[in-house]
Amino acid sequence: MKKLLLAAVLAGTTFAAQARDITFAMEPSYPPFELTNAQGEIIGFDVDVAKAICKEIEANCNFKSQSFDALIPSLKAKRFDAAISAIDITETRAKQVLFSDAYYDSSASFIAVKGKADLNSAKNIGVQNGTTFQQYTVAEAKQYSPKAYTSLQDAILDLKNGRIDIIFGDTAVLADMLAKEPELTFVGDKVTNKKYFGNGLGIAVNKSDKALVENLNKGLAAIKANGEYQKIYDKWMTAK
Repeated sequence: MKKLLLAAVLAGTTFAAQARDITFAMEPSYPPFELTNAQGEIIGFDVDVAKAICKEIEANCNFKSQSFDALIPSLKAKRFDAAISAIDITETRAKQVLFSDAYYDSSASFIAVKGKADLNSAKNIGVQNGTTFQQYTVAEAKQYSPKAYTSLQDAILDLKNGRIDIIFGDTAVLADMLAKEPELTFVGDKVTNKKYFGNGLGIAVNKSDKALVENLNKGLAAIKANGEYQKIYDKWMTAK
């Protein structure tokens, strides 16, 4: 009996040791990926994906707000465990952090006020600071004068007031904005450039935490296999 009791205690201890608290950081003004609701809670596609993964790997997850351009520097400094904030997987970023497998296929697009500008007439372009969209604009779209914003909501205000001509950003995020801003529209074609876009979005983790990446990948594979990922996708990306 004592041996059985000891085995039970040890098994419970092992399970407890496996349960990990994971703090995810994100910039919560980027719907539908992350946003803050009326109760001050961070919600969105990325939050639900992270929660579903944590459930599969029996981890406790929580979320904190962080400006996008500070996500990777803060992750390198181990101020949190992971960053999930519509982060494009790029070669440059992969030199600084580890990435999970891609959990979303991303693309980039331009928007403008209807009838006001197109890609040929535009001069000033708004982008979110610290993003691959900013990097692409500076390096590959030198015909425009870029203006960086902490959030795309601020860029939308300047676009509507004529301070900038177009905005460049993630297609899904811009589509979500256009659903609420009928005077805005997509202009030009989507941009696909493997150096900046098209490798998918990944969860970023400190270089030293390979075990966490492995667990996140296991959880991601599980929710894709059991249909939970599709439910989350349909909730945030297709339901209007």
